[in-house]
Amino acid sequence: MTYCVAMCVDEGLVFLSDTRTNAGVDHISTARKMSVFEQPGERVLVLLGAGNLSLTQAVLQALSEPTEPGKPTLWTVATVPEAARVVGDAVRQVYQREAQALQEFGVDFNCSFILGGQIESAEGGAASAPRLFMIYSAGNFIEASSVSPYFQIGESKYGKPIIDRVLTPSMPLDEAAKCALISMDSTLRSNLSVGLPLDLLVYEKDTLRVTRFVSVDQDNAYYQMIHRTWGEQLRQVFSGIPDPAWENSGDVPLRKRGRAPVVSPHEASDNLAGHADMQPAQTLAQADAQKKQR
Repeated sequence: MTYCVAMCVDEGLVFLSDTRTNAGVDHISTARKMSVFEQPGERVLVLLGAGNLSLTQAVLQALSEPTEPGKPTLWTVATVPEAARVVGDAVRQVYQREAQALQEFGVDFNCSFILGGQIESAEGGAASAPRLFMIYSAGNFIEASSVSPYFQIGESKYGKPIIDRVLTPSMPLDEAAKCALISMDSTLRSNLSVGLPLDLLVYEKDTLRVTRFVSVDQDNAYYQMIHRTWGEQLRQVFSGIPDPAWENSGDVPLRKRGRAPVVSPHEASDNLAGHADMQPAQTLAQADAQKKQR
């Protein structure tokens, strides 16, 4: 499995991915899920992939080694949305070739991608703002926005809460990178299918080149500080929150095992009184006795 996260803030983009792959507990290995398409001064595109490793690598090969002359590629498209369409087309191409054979073996066609970056304007002017897209296994895609400025693929649930609580488009780029690392650390803590080393790329808006990239392993001092401090701070905050104040807030809804709820004769009378077709003063025992006398 894997975990990849990418964030789009006013100052640029953050990309983070783990490298663990596995096909069972006896077959754990590493493979990079991040690929960078860079032409310094002209374009930077970063692709993160999750899902079946053979499928994500097949898509990456189709993107890196196009076989149809004249067809748009990640090196020739003029905008990032066009680049997202190129990735979607490559996913569909792999689907047409592989999906039926996989289905015969009971294997789902499972892959998804995050693509982000910035491309210089075709007219030679200023580049448009950095943009971020998520591409699904059907080849369709959506774009990040100021309302939801990030995407996750893979084991996303463990690292999602911290991002939802702190990430905003106005957050400084370094703080967004810190948020991504904490999100990854939370995932590593709870899921063994995600593991070190990590690939972290931080793209500064309008630079049109990669200036900040690091491979984070077990010996990385900053990551170890994040891992240690985040746990300590969480425990301190937890201890600082008051314990529940237990007050009587109503009767406990007790039920006896294997029996209907116990109702007193008085309560039964009150309950029957609201029904016009019932005789509230007459219990079932009395009615049965009257029948026997007849």
